[in-house]
Amino acid sequence: MRHSKRNAQILRLVREEGTCTIAGLAGQLGVSLETIRRDVRPLTEAGELLRMHGAVALPHLVREAPFERRMRENAEAKRRVAGQVIGHVVDGDTVMLDTGTTTSFVARELLKRSGLTVVTNSSDVAHTLATANGNTVYMAGGELNSDNGAAFGRSVLEFISRFKVRLAIISISAIDAEIGPMDYTLREAEIARSVLASGEMKIIATDHTKFGQSALVKVCDFEDVDLLITDQAPPKGLSDALRLAGVETEIAGRVNSTAVADQAAPV
Repeated sequence: MRHSKRNAQILRLVREEGTCTIAGLAGQLGVSLETIRRDVRPLTEAGELLRMHGAVALPHLVREAPFERRMRENAEAKRRVAGQVIGHVVDGDTVMLDTGTTTSFVARELLKRSGLTVVTNSSDVAHTLATANGNTVYMAGGELNSDNGAAFGRSVLEFISRFKVRLAIISISAIDAEIGPMDYTLREAEIARSVLASGEMKIIATDHTKFGQSALVKVCDFEDVDLLITDQAPPKGLSDALRLAGVETEIAGRVNSTAVADQAAPV
């Protein structure tokens, strides 16, 4: 089909992100929700985009496994976050990572280091790092999740508790200024909490789309975290809660990104 200028912009944004919400497209293009809905309609009718629950996606991505699809969502932001995380890792370090798309991006960045000792419940993280650069990888055994190939269960929690690492890195599904970091399932929240407890330095790596969101299960208090690494400054309410709890915040790509209170985005 012949595309208008805005049709082309919509397709470009969806191709970059994998999935875009209607509201997100409207904000990025500076038009109303109704305008975006009208512009998206011929693209979905032509089969170039697939409409799904207030969002649009590339049709071939929807047929992918959920974890593979999530790896494509906000991929550039997650890649920037992972690139910031690597600045805290040195050759020979001890690192523990939970399962999640952001921690999978972190694992790929960790290929820039050597001689690491890595503990994880993620088969993707383990596969990425196990045969590279003289690393030693300990993979927890348990019930495998059919979506992401991660191990869960009591045996995984017991396994993780045996280790003490310098860096504990988790990803999250949501972060609320009043409740704290959250996840959608109890077992993922339990693993994340156990990973943080095993680290000397406790890091949450997440992109800005999780700010102000809510999920089913609280992972931990802000006081249980040392550092939040993200791609955009948190909104004021969240940045205030982080600062009061003593959590430093680093924004990927900024030279001095720990003092975010003065540059926090508006609520």
